[in-house]
Amino acid sequence: MKYFFSLVTILFLSAFTLPGPNSIHSFKVKGLDGKTIDFASFKGKKILVVNTASKCGYTPQYEALQKVYDQYKDKLVIVGFPANNFGGQEPGADGEIQEFCKKNYGVTFPLASKVSVKGDDMAPIYKWLTSKAENGVLDADIKWNFGKFLLDENGKLLQYFPSKTTPDSEDILKYVK
Repeated sequence: MKYFFSLVTILFLSAFTLPGPNSIHSFKVKGLDGKTIDFASFKGKKILVVNTASKCGYTPQYEALQKVYDQYKDKLVIVGFPANNFGGQEPGADGEIQEFCKKNYGVTFPLASKVSVKGDDMAPIYKWLTSKAENGVLDADIKWNFGKFLLDENGKLLQYFPSKTTPDSEDILKYVK
């Protein structure tokens, strides 16, 4: 009986200390380069997840994303998720998207393979990001490209920022500085 209570205590405590459904660290996604992006490797850093598109009015935000990534890379990781959900503004294949981002904006932060961020075919990581039942913090309705999710060093969701909030805005940087 003593063993049972010790085991129950260990299981109870581990639910609060191990990454689980309330942490992005349990996700792995395919990168544009074909390699795996393992969110567990970002433990100890804040993470900014952004749905991106190459032919959008907000596409110039890639420049600010790269600048913020360069400036705060010791404590922040940015992960872009190209998506074609809004106005067909990301029609390219992974290789074309990668070439566009490097050539036009010098992007060096991780970019995931193109996914869906809305609808019936929504990527599992976006189901988690947009659902309070999944992430334990908030529900978010992504209305356009360049919506941003900020997560803390433990992979817990902190905040969602709409497209118009630029990556270098004080609304985001106050969490990083």
